[in-house]
Amino acid sequence: MSKRLTLFKSILIAAAGLILLAGCSSPQAPAPTTPAPANPPPDAYTRPATTPPEVKPTTPAVPKPSNPELILSSTTSVRDTGLMDVLLPMFEAQTGYKVKPIYNGSGQAIALAQAGGADVVIVHSPSLELPFMASGAGINRTLIAHNDYIVLGTPSDPAKIAGLTSAAEAFKKIAAAKSPFYSRGDGSGTDTKEKSIWKSASVNQTGQPWYFEANLGMGDLIDTGSEKEAYTLSDRATYLANKSTISLDIMVQGDPTLLNIYHVIEVSPDKFGTSIKINNAGARAFRRFLIDPKTQEVIGKFGLDKYGQTLFVPDAGKTEASLSSY
Repeated sequence: MSKRLTLFKSILIAAAGLILLAGCSSPQAPAPTTPAPANPPPDAYTRPATTPPEVKPTTPAVPKPSNPELILSSTTSVRDTGLMDVLLPMFEAQTGYKVKPIYNGSGQAIALAQAGGADVVIVHSPSLELPFMASGAGINRTLIAHNDYIVLGTPSDPAKIAGLTSAAEAFKKIAAAKSPFYSRGDGSGTDTKEKSIWKSASVNQTGQPWYFEANLGMGDLIDTGSEKEAYTLSDRATYLANKSTISLDIMVQGDPTLLNIYHVIEVSPDKFGTSIKINNAGARAFRRFLIDPKTQEVIGKFGLDKYGQTLFVPDAGKTEASLSSY
């Protein structure tokens, strides 16, 4: 019996081992999977959307005028002060015109226009402008700005005129002292004004040894007056623009007769018919540019940053009667 029992136990132990082995080798069910979320978590990287390049608006090109060349006959003071260096590029950029400036005294500037040699004029001599208008050669005479004239002299002031408020009285004292006086002598607006002051002072200065007609533009004249230690008449704007390079002081100012008025005048195409082609479209565009509020603002501020005061008072829309000394 003991051998059979021993054999039976051996069979049971073997069977138990087979059952255990079968349990360990049975296939397992796959682990459940978690579906991917519909939206990525907040900190997930996402490729940014492509931004189309910015399209900047372009400034339309200024149409080129049919006749782009414009001849300007002008007084020298708007050149010597630097005002035209500012205004002409503005006008050309806005309109497509190309300005050819010719600078002379007002008398010569008007004479050039009278002969059909210019399309538009800037001058400051009413006594010369009015006959030009009456002849039919000028049209649309328009006030643009003013400043004033001043009597300049060497600091030693040999005629003792400093502080006078009458230009005529100052000229009388210069003549009495036989002090050197330098004149434009070129028929310009300044020259015409100076001659009228001598007349009102009842002084015949012509031919006097102390009186010199230099036939120079305004900037050159005050340079010469400084070198010669002489008196002279200047517009205020040109004096301020050249003050740092000369040794002349303001002797007389504030006299109402020293008012200095600037006009722009179109040259009439009808005056010359078909013999000379006047660019009236360009002249009209330039006149309108000068009285435009934006241009007038530029004129009114010109010189303030450099000289501490403006060189011109803008006058578009005003009358001459409403103006006062600068």
